[in-house]
Amino acid sequence: MTRVRDVALHAVVLFAAAFVMALAFPRTDWSLTPWCALAPLLAIATIRAPRATFFWGWASGTVFFLVLLRWLQFTFQVYSEIPWPLVYGPVFLLAAYCGFWTGAVAWLVSWVTGRRSAAIALAMAPFFWVAAEWLRGHLFGGFPWGTIGYSQYSQLRVIQIAELAGVHGVSFVLLAVNAALAGCLVLRWRGAVFGVGAAAVLLAATLGFGSVRLSEPMATSVGRVAIIQPSIEQPLKWEPRHTLETLGIYFALLRRVGEQHPQLIVWPETAAPTILRRDPALIERFRAASAELGAPMLVGSIDEIDGRFRNTAFLVTGQGIVGRYDKIQLVPFGEFLPLSGVLGFVRGWAQFIAELEAGSRAVVFKAPPAPFGVVICYEGIFPDLFRKFVRDGAQLMVNMTNDAWFGWTSGPAQHLAMYPFRAVEHRVSIVRAANTGVSAFIAPSGMIVRRLQLFERGVMTDGVPLRTRRTLFTRIGDWLGLLSLTATAAVAAGTWRRAAATTGSAAC
Repeated sequence: MTRVRDVALHAVVLFAAAFVMALAFPRTDWSLTPWCALAPLLAIATIRAPRATFFWGWASGTVFFLVLLRWLQFTFQVYSEIPWPLVYGPVFLLAAYCGFWTGAVAWLVSWVTGRRSAAIALAMAPFFWVAAEWLRGHLFGGFPWGTIGYSQYSQLRVIQIAELAGVHGVSFVLLAVNAALAGCLVLRWRGAVFGVGAAAVLLAATLGFGSVRLSEPMATSVGRVAIIQPSIEQPLKWEPRHTLETLGIYFALLRRVGEQHPQLIVWPETAAPTILRRDPALIERFRAASAELGAPMLVGSIDEIDGRFRNTAFLVTGQGIVGRYDKIQLVPFGEFLPLSGVLGFVRGWAQFIAELEAGSRAVVFKAPPAPFGVVICYEGIFPDLFRKFVRDGAQLMVNMTNDAWFGWTSGPAQHLAMYPFRAVEHRVSIVRAANTGVSAFIAPSGMIVRRLQLFERGVMTDGVPLRTRRTLFTRIGDWLGLLSLTATAAVAAGTWRRAAATTGSAAC
């Protein structure tokens, strides 16, 4: 009976903690919950066997991602023909995969506790967690959505350390605080006090650094950029009968832009309702508009080269198309089908799966208001890819996206929440143009200065500070992720050798 009661208690506490931690992300934005929501799992990991702890970690991690990724259900329900009994399967499988990494961290904490000590295991927990997030963001193409540091996107004092260590720096601080709280439950008082003190120093340093950075004056060099959010619903976007109406909306919005005298005009991803380079008449209309307004336009379109299709951003000026960037990081199950030889049947169920070819080169456009780079759709959630453009000289970054696939769900807001970190990591302004929203101007401090809400049709023009310096993250990249991976491997190897030596001595 006691065991059943313990299992029930663990389930209630861990699943409730996972649920409220997921609500730290948009649109609920309960950003305080991640500061304590992982403490129960870490505490349980120090008093339970590794196998049981892995189960609890995996189960609670799966709950977290099921709540976080619930917006994906809209896409499968509306834009696929997946049989009803299976319609919840894709989201569950993705959540279970992501939750696996939470289970792996819990297993490591339990295993190190059993062979060394709970104090060492909790001290290493932030490294274990960041290593797991790093692996999840890189393996099999990477899926870094739900990195816990992103929950703090609106807490500007906290996220300024991204300049030093990226989003994983914020994750590390969150885990340090959770580990200290777990230590208060399971360690002797001296160990608990030491853990709380170390976490307090780290948190104070984080907030102090943030306060200093936020008090600094902004860059004086400013460019003027216009964003166009046409708000064309996905079913109408490529409908030939709707093309004339779509273009009417576009050019009506362009006339409004002209009154605001921008140096650059940014359209969303795949804004052109046709394949742009196959449509000379549309190219001419964009060219003439650019010449009349005296500003280049960045236009998203699908492009076709020798029968292969790419997701492309075209730079259009009064001379026509003068530059292009082809999307490098394609969306699995959206822009290509992984393991198509095995999973080919899925294509018949989901109309949103394309078969695109990836680009191969990060392009920095040499155009007003300053050299700028472009990341298309969810490319911007990959810090390493984003960094390539900045290292190649981009003083401004643009994100073109089309989140119309996700309707009124929290998906578009969660997507937006990752870009303040890219801004802080490189102290670069980000201009984000989304088809149905959320379009935004993001300052180098990570502040979302202005935005157009979901399905709000309009234009927005503002001055954006231009990047003037290189941060530590720009110079050396995600060093904390690699350090955490190395530290985790070293502790695991040392613990294994220690356990092997102890076993050998006992046998003798």
